[in-house]
Amino acid sequence: MLAPAKTRMRELAAAYAQALPGLDTHSLMSGLDGVTLTFMAMGDRDGAYDPEHRVILINSRVRPERQRFTLAHEIGHALLLGDDDLLSDLHDSFEGDRLEEVIETLCNVAAAAILMPEALTAELLTRFGPSGRALAELTRRADVSASSAIYTLAERSDALVIYAVCAVTRIDAEPGDSEEEHLSGKALTVRASSAAAGVKYSLRPGTPIPDDHPVAVALDTGIPITQDSYIPFRSGRKMPAYVDVFPERNRVLVSFTLPFKAGKDEI
Repeated sequence: MLAPAKTRMRELAAAYAQALPGLDTHSLMSGLDGVTLTFMAMGDRDGAYDPEHRVILINSRVRPERQRFTLAHEIGHALLLGDDDLLSDLHDSFEGDRLEEVIETLCNVAAAAILMPEALTAELLTRFGPSGRALAELTRRADVSASSAIYTLAERSDALVIYAVCAVTRIDAEPGDSEEEHLSGKALTVRASSAAAGVKYSLRPGTPIPDDHPVAVALDTGIPITQDSYIPFRSGRKMPAYVDVFPERNRVLVSFTLPFKAGKDEI
């Protein structure tokens, strides 16, 4: 049931986006008659849609690109509530926490379809291939976070590829760490990743990047790198891959393209 529901949600969202005059905040809201938009402090919540009072609430204290994706996500809630057939099918197929989980997934699907239309991702993949540069361009042109963009790009890539966002983060010292590691307390790690269909391995958030890996070298030099290398799994296993790294300020956007069909499970 989930696959057909995703397809229907994409159709609803794409139709909604095509009717808009633009994709700025005002234009995004223009397709919802009588719905108002309010920004306010919401603690840990990013946003909410109140169908009774016809209002979308957005957390005023999160980053602008996160607010933008949240707005599109809440528009997804409004679109879903307006499709009686889809809503009925969901309630017939799911219940309880699983129903809520599926609804949130579908609203993320809607947000991606609104802000990152297939025509845009197709253009970028044709021009740049499944690369860190394509990921950077999608993030910039759709005005969304890289974490949001990787899932959409992975879903629409035909290649066997894993996309990742890596950055220097603070880490907790563990038994056995060297004195230097205890003192530094920071490491270049995977912040988020997503694999295309057919890739059965994944990179867990927090996976460290070795100092001599092209991802680390690109961050240090600020120069994009494309070369044959490997995927540095947390287990220590190195899977051969073509690595495309695009450094951007204090992070790197990466694609790991596999030369073969990988087996199942995370390493």
